[in-house]
Order: sequence, then structure tokens, then C-alpha cells
Amino acid sequence: MEKSVEILGIDIGGSGIKAAPVNLQTGEMTAERFRMDTPIPAKPKSVAEVIKGITSHFEWKGSIGCGFPGIVRNGVIHSAVNIHDKWIGVNAVDLFSQVTGCEVRVINDADAAGLAEMTFGAGREHHKGVVLLLTLGTGIGSAIFIDGLLLPNTEFGHLELDGKDIEKRASAAIRDRKHLSWEEWGGRINRVMQHLEMLVSPDLIIIGGGISKDYKKFFTYLKLEAKVVPAQLRNQAGIVGAALTWKA
Repeated sequence: MEKSVEILGIDIGGSGIKAAPVNLQTGEMTAERFRMDTPIPAKPKSVAEVIKGITSHFEWKGSIGCGFPGIVRNGVIHSAVNIHDKWIGVNAVDLFSQVTGCEVRVINDADAAGLAEMTFGAGREHHKGVVLLLTLGTGIGSAIFIDGLLLPNTEFGHLELDGKDIEKRASAAIRDRKHLSWEEWGGRINRVMQHLEMLVSPDLIIIGGGISKDYKKFFTYLKLEAKVVPAQLRNQAGIVGAALTWKA
């Protein structure tokens, strides 16, 4: 593990890229969160320049963990539906290391959020059985843990249900775009979660993303066997979890 207990965590999103140094022992950010807009179009070179700018902002010389919105295998990007298809096949670890001069690890963004919640948040007491985390935002991200161990890159948001990707049916962005009531949207989320419950039989489901702060408005419409709880770290989860890629 990195000699220092502090790692710079970076959360790459479709609209913004957020970062802060994180204490790996406590999960706390040790400086104020810094945000830069995600470039449009969000091609690899443009995003790498933002990562470089964030690193310079913190005058960072240590290790970096990045959460990326897509499938990440051995540092290489294999899907990028919500960012830009030019990412596919790019070794993000090499790219970010080159522009920052730092050691970098890259993980799927929902997996990062899951690591944070399992370590410091709603899942920290649930390291037995199956835990499913869903992040509801522009899309639907997912992370699944079996006896505390991550099964990476599940990307359940792209499972097809009733002829559509589930994130095109029930993401938080869809609720806003279609002006759905909490009851209407809650019904859609319930249908999605019942489908996922049938597939993976979770003991606990954690709902994350910014909308989790409004959980009382839609949890009442969820009819599931598993216990369902809101995420605790909310918008910090991606940053903290990205840093946790360096935890032994």
C-alpha cells in the first residue's frame, strides 16, 4: 500500500469531475472537495487535461485513485456509454499516469461508491451474504459484494427489461425528464429492483446517488424481500471509494 494514508480520490462523472484527498483509515476528506466540469465532448485527451488540472490544484505528488463511468479491466476501458465511445480500448491508468506523473489506479465508478459504503457507510456491518448497491443518477450504476468481496463491473444499469435498458426506464434523470411523480417513479424503480432481486437474491440493497437524500419520498413504493437502505456517504462515495483502491 502507498506509504501515506492519504490518497487523492477522483470521481469522473458525465457532467463534473470531483476530487479530494482522502484519509484511508477514516474515510474523511482532508481538504475541501474540488470540482471541474467534464469537457464536452469528453474524449480521453480532454478528460486527462482536467485530471492534470485537478492534480495541480492540490499540488499532489502521491498516489491517485479514479472512478470511471464504464467497465474497467486492468486499467483498460471497455465501455463508456455515458461519457464518450473514444474511451473504449484506452488504458486509462497509463494515460492518467502520464499527465499527472503519479501512480494511478482506475475502477468503475459504482464499484468505487460500493467500496466506500461497505467500508465507511451503510454496508459496513454487512460483510456476510450478498449486498447490492445501486446509484441512481444520469444512469443506474451497480456494485455487488459477496461476503464483503467485490464482483467488479456488473453494470446492471444496462440490463434489458421490457425492451429497454433499465437505466433508460428508471434513472433519476428519467424521472426529471418525464416529470414523473414520486409514486410513478417509485413504481418503475420497484419493477427494476424486483428484477434484480430475482437475479442476485441480495440480503441488503443500498440506494445511492444524489437522489438518495430523498429516499423517504420513494422507499414507500418499494415492495422487496431484501432490506433496503439509503447510502450514507452520498456524493462523497465516489471520491472516497476511488481512494480506497489503494487500501491493502
